[in-house]
Amino acid sequence: MTINAIRPGAPYLPALVRLWHQHCAACGQPPDDGLILLPTRRAARELSHAFLTAAAGRALLLPRIVPLGALDEAPLALAGSLTLPPAIAAPHRLAVLAKLILAMGGANGAPTSTGPAWLLAADLASLMDEAERAEIDLGTGLAAAVEAAHAAHWQKTLDFLGIVTRAWPDYLAEHGLMNPVARQMRLMDAQATLWASHPPAQPVMAVAGGADIPAVRRLLATAATLSNGAVVIPGLDPDLRDDDAAALPHSHPQAGPAAIRHALGAASAEVVWHGETALTGRATLLSRALLPADQLDAWRQVFAPEADGLSQLPATDLREEALAIALALRDALETPGLRAALVTPDRALAARVACELDLFGIIADDSAGEPLAETPPAVLLRLLARAAATGLAPVPLLALLKHPLVGVGLAPEAARQQTRALEITCLRGAPPLAGLAGLRQRLDARATADGQPELFAFMAALEATLAPLARVMSAVALPPSDLFAALIISAEALAATDDTPGPARLWAQEEGEALATHLTEILEALPALPDDTPSGLPMLLDALLAGAVVRGRRAQRGRGDVTEHPRIAIWGLLEARLQDADLIILGGLSEDVWPAAADPGPWLSRPMRIRAGLLSPEWQIGQAAQDFWQACLAAPRVVLSHAARRARAPAVPSRWLTRLNAMLAGSQLPIHPALGWAKQIDHPARVVPTARPLPCPPVSHRPKRLSVTEIATLRDDPYQIYASRILHLRPLDPIGDIAHAAIFGIVVHAGLHALIKELGTTWPKDAGPRLMRHFTTALGLQSVRQDLLAWWQPRLAAIADWIDAREIAQRQTAPPPAAIGAELAGQWHLPDHDFTLSGRADRVERLADGRLRILDYKTGSVPGHSDVTGLAAPQLPLEAAMAEAGAFGPDWQGRTSSLTYWRLPGTREAGTVSDIAAEGLAEAASALLVGLVAGFADPARAYPPAGIALRPDQAMTPYQHLARAGEWGRPAEAAINDDPA
Repeated sequence: MTINAIRPGAPYLPALVRLWHQHCAACGQPPDDGLILLPTRRAARELSHAFLTAAAGRALLLPRIVPLGALDEAPLALAGSLTLPPAIAAPHRLAVLAKLILAMGGANGAPTSTGPAWLLAADLASLMDEAERAEIDLGTGLAAAVEAAHAAHWQKTLDFLGIVTRAWPDYLAEHGLMNPVARQMRLMDAQATLWASHPPAQPVMAVAGGADIPAVRRLLATAATLSNGAVVIPGLDPDLRDDDAAALPHSHPQAGPAAIRHALGAASAEVVWHGETALTGRATLLSRALLPADQLDAWRQVFAPEADGLSQLPATDLREEALAIALALRDALETPGLRAALVTPDRALAARVACELDLFGIIADDSAGEPLAETPPAVLLRLLARAAATGLAPVPLLALLKHPLVGVGLAPEAARQQTRALEITCLRGAPPLAGLAGLRQRLDARATADGQPELFAFMAALEATLAPLARVMSAVALPPSDLFAALIISAEALAATDDTPGPARLWAQEEGEALATHLTEILEALPALPDDTPSGLPMLLDALLAGAVVRGRRAQRGRGDVTEHPRIAIWGLLEARLQDADLIILGGLSEDVWPAAADPGPWLSRPMRIRAGLLSPEWQIGQAAQDFWQACLAAPRVVLSHAARRARAPAVPSRWLTRLNAMLAGSQLPIHPALGWAKQIDHPARVVPTARPLPCPPVSHRPKRLSVTEIATLRDDPYQIYASRILHLRPLDPIGDIAHAAIFGIVVHAGLHALIKELGTTWPKDAGPRLMRHFTTALGLQSVRQDLLAWWQPRLAAIADWIDAREIAQRQTAPPPAAIGAELAGQWHLPDHDFTLSGRADRVERLADGRLRILDYKTGSVPGHSDVTGLAAPQLPLEAAMAEAGAFGPDWQGRTSSLTYWRLPGTREAGTVSDIAAEGLAEAASALLVGLVAGFADPARAYPPAGIALRPDQAMTPYQHLARAGEWGRPAEAAINDDPA
């Protein structure tokens, strides 16, 4: 028996190539005639590259390199593969499991829609795979796991798992199929049996992996007994003693390698070590630091810890961590030929670092790949599904149309231009009615075919493009295969441009090809699913794409001929096991990240898993610990990075980093200088506060006409008048503003105007119902969505009842007004200043004594009494001044005795009244107006912006953003000059 291991810190793949040549020479066989078994496909690919690298470009015949997880693709024991039933395809298995879940009709908490059922089916498949690797029968194992004393919901879980203990085995038997993992285990045993009875003549070398899988251990044990066989145990610690190895917990980094060595019956003295390394001192340091708790007395033994080359990067948060890592990688390029890599299981951190490197013009090769669901063609499909499911709601529709792949038969630039025109014309403000019909109705109402022919042509093309999907979305339920067929047809039509067909753009490059391949496999399985509602299409699509990864040249997508940097890489834990570099940064070293939390899974608690015969969740921590241990020895310089805060919460440093610092006591790992660089990069040496803008346009350009609502703005925020009336800049309405308060106010004003026009000063008994009918008519003219109608109609009914009761009560205590005017528009010209004030009074009443009462309707908040009398809110006092000057016509000229606000929210308090005596307010408002007009007639008078609100609940207005008030309106202490000079 030959048990081999490669010394920690030695380049693993080159050492493995040399070991193979030595083994073949000892067997008297050529190195191109033999078999190498490796744990993963990735390892097989990398070893092939290592052979070619060692050959220095010479032509070379490689031995047969087979991953243990792909024996079904390249069977060694051909007789075993022929006698076993075929494995069920993975998508078909998930589809059938999802169908079984849906057949439960929601019992025991089972989902009732296809998307969640598909995700739950993936969890069930993982449970079956885990049980088959551990060689336990789920039926008996689960029955033993759930005891009668446990809570009732565990029994419900057991009843639900009857899908995999009863229904699924029956399905496999009926169709003559096997689970893929069960077939793999049987193939391994068949190979071990064949080798035992007919030993191969060629050299065999098996690289150990899967310490928790009995079939793998049996195959390795058989390979070790072959006369020309050899076994290599990766990640084995030469300092680990036999008596220590026997008591290692599952969370220890050597738990897996020690279990393999124990299964092979080899003592530490029987292991043959290969490879040379200068990191033996660091390996000893790590071995001591990561000892189990009951062996920490070894820290007291006298030894000189060698931490040379190790440093740490304790960042404040994820952003600082990513930036510091990127700076450290960038600094590595200053040394010619030096290779650097980030190793992390945290995909979010990897993406952040890739973005930070991009700022330096560096594209890093991320060998862990990119989620398929986040690639451009997959995002297009997801956006299309979401837009269709929401009835083409404005935000999902714009997100779809602004996707880079969307062309709708036009040149991409023309498609973007027409999308912006559609947004401005139809999608801002209150949303249109649902679907293509609602969008067409809004376009016809707001645009003219003569004035915007390109927009109407774009709308016609959009209708034709989305028609296949719109037809299926109107159905009650359809087979998922029909939904996906329509989705793909519409997506391909959307992607078409004036010179390139849609399929050629949608399925192009690595990500397009990967998506096409994945969907082809999925679509073959979809007929097994029951009918689903079209509204569930987005969730189902997300479920079908979950977990899929594409490993393409991300740098070439939209970046011309830019390629990945040859000396910078980002590796996941699986990819890093066989790699080495000159500088390695271990990122995301925080508890629950690296290592991840020991999750027992969604089905059983930790004690139940043990009783059922499944592996303890601590095995996952042990594997993560081994990855950490090996990565710390994979480079001369290693940086250990963690963030003190993650997701706005404190984060605990990884247990291994804490142990290292604790063991080193007073001489903790040094801080990498990249942390200081990151803290300085966004902090300039000198801060020069921006000056407050003071635009001073020529008098000829200044407005000669304002409305009563703009006078307070002219006084309080002149810059807003400058931007809106001189520069003619207007803020756009929000996109799809569902709760558009202005529309509700328009409906209330229109209904009251129509009623007063109909009734005059009279108030019949049916005035309340009449008012409600006018509200309904005004509401119908606004093309309001159904959900908004359901919200507004009860409020309008409450307002109508309140006004009816108010008018009746007022007429019982005082004579009715002599005349009532509604929506009176007026203009007041000031000849001395060549200025005109315009206004529209919601309601003006001529009282019995001849004086006027001006009434204003507010569906939102109303100004306070002191705001009106102090002219902080001068609208109604200005209207009183206009009435006194005859601006509303001779019939409504006179002094005003009362200013009244009706607040009409239509909520629990349907309406309130605020009466203010108008004595002297018209004169004060007139003086305010004249003073402002005269002041801004001065050529030297500027239009300064208002300062920013200091209260945290007050957001800046659009015009304050335009004036960049956040830069000059800061408190003085925030703009302290950092330069000591």
